This record gives sequence, C-alpha cells and structure tokens, in this order.
Amino acid sequence: MTIDRIVLALAGAMIMASLILYYWVSPYWLWLTAFVGLNMFQAAFSGFCPLAKILKAIGFKPGEAFH
Repeated sequence: MTIDRIVLALAGAMIMASLILYYWVSPYWLWLTAFVGLNMFQAAFSGFCPLAKILKAIGFKPGEAFH
C-alpha cells in the first residue's frame, strides 16, 4: 500500500469517525472534520502532508502525490 492510499484511507476514517462521534457524543467533533478537510485542501495545493512525511520516514513507499 502506498503513502497516498494510506493518507486517503486514514483521512476518510477520521472524517467518518468524527461524524459518528458528532451524532452520538457532541457537536464539537465537527471541528475534527473541519481540520481533516482543511489539511486535505492545503495538501492538494502545497504537496505538504504531515502524515505523508511520517509514513515516508517509517519506510512506506511513496505514490504519485507524495514524493
């Protein structure tokens, strides 16, 4: 699995988890949804993603988006 796919899978999981927590626990969990969305938005333009840097340091193979 490449870094690109891991980042997308984790972002999707975080968004889904925050929406579930919003529904069952507190509306403040929508801040996590906003944070993940904004991070994805800035990464699309800048190419910088903190999770991608961490995964690359661990040794995962980069994909097309995060070299």
